[in-house]
Amino acid sequence: MRVDRDADVVVVGAGLAGLRCAQALVAAGRDVVVLEAGDAVGGRIRTERVDGFLVDRGFQLLNPAYPAVRRWVDVDALGLQPFGAGVAVRTEAGLTVLGHPAREPRLLPRTVRTVAGRSAEVAALARWAAPLLRPRRGPLSEVVAGRADVDRRTALDRAGVDGLLRRVVDRFFAGVLLEDDGSTADRFALLLTWMFVRGVPALPAGGMQALPEQLAASLGERVRLGQPVRRVTATSVETDDGTWSARQVVVAAGAAQATALVGVPEVATKGVVTTWWAAPGAPDTDLLHVDARRTATGPLVNAAIVSRAAPSYAPPGRHLVQGSALLGAGRNPEEAEMRRHAGDLLGVDPSRWEVVARHEVPDALPVQPVPYRDARPVVVDGVVVCGDHRDTGSIQGALVSGQRAADAVLGAR
Repeated sequence: MRVDRDADVVVVGAGLAGLRCAQALVAAGRDVVVLEAGDAVGGRIRTERVDGFLVDRGFQLLNPAYPAVRRWVDVDALGLQPFGAGVAVRTEAGLTVLGHPAREPRLLPRTVRTVAGRSAEVAALARWAAPLLRPRRGPLSEVVAGRADVDRRTALDRAGVDGLLRRVVDRFFAGVLLEDDGSTADRFALLLTWMFVRGVPALPAGGMQALPEQLAASLGERVRLGQPVRRVTATSVETDDGTWSARQVVVAAGAAQATALVGVPEVATKGVVTTWWAAPGAPDTDLLHVDARRTATGPLVNAAIVSRAAPSYAPPGRHLVQGSALLGAGRNPEEAEMRRHAGDLLGVDPSRWEVVARHEVPDALPVQPVPYRDARPVVVDGVVVCGDHRDTGSIQGALVSGQRAADAVLGAR
């Protein structure tokens, strides 16, 4: 039976952007309803419980240094479990470590040994990161805006970054940006680097989905699940159950869905495949591991013993290991290949690991190419559109986009 309803604002999509937008509008006194096609909130952020393990849809981390997270999220309530502030690096000579000197003093001796004799490489890396090292008065975004608008590879080449440290930077970013060709805008890479300097990525005790669930909790019954949307206009939303009339419609869907519903120019996305394994034992390390050999010996961009950093992700006496690889453009590595490479990076025999889950996420992140744009228009043909594809491909970008959408609605009123 079709039923017509109305609200001040109908938000289509209950990902981070849609939830933040709805929160801001409710706080301003608007009558808001959020329509979500899926069976849970969070959009691309989802957590499953499998045989006592928590596995996120793709390996994701929350950086509490994001300004939007500090402003709009109750971080303490999430019970964050941080990873080590550094990276373990597999080289031809074995395993070495690079750590944050202030946040991980326990890693300082190993870090000093890694960079010893590499003064030219360190100096080149400092040239690339110069905007982060100089004192400044204004926001970092303003400082970065004065930098040449080139891709990450070009910027590193111009700074002369090479050798082991170049391979570490490239392969670390491959896991963060989901690209290994250096095509991401250098300005965005610098901003993310600053976030890693200021904060240590972590996992909530209840899984990454605890983040959108916290935002949704403040909205209560305004969030309606299982409501796929067929068509939208600036003032109406058509679903299988009927049509919603609104003074304003906000489309807070992914890039492809926003294009289908509103006709905004489609933003390309990057994919990742993550395999999760149960392990009977594991080395005592909470660091992310990357392959910094001149020629990587497998498909993974990173591997980690997740349960060493986040014990809540595994039942007592067992460990959870993840390995992530790029997906798309002919890439979709087999589980056996990923397992072998993960064991190699971690320095263990993976033959007794058992697969807990495998997630292929083709739309994990929107691309962030040059010319760098950190804010696309949020009003398109009268419809307000938000999502990380309208700002930056990150949790920060999704939350800021949702706030920008709410501001657009309130400003129009």
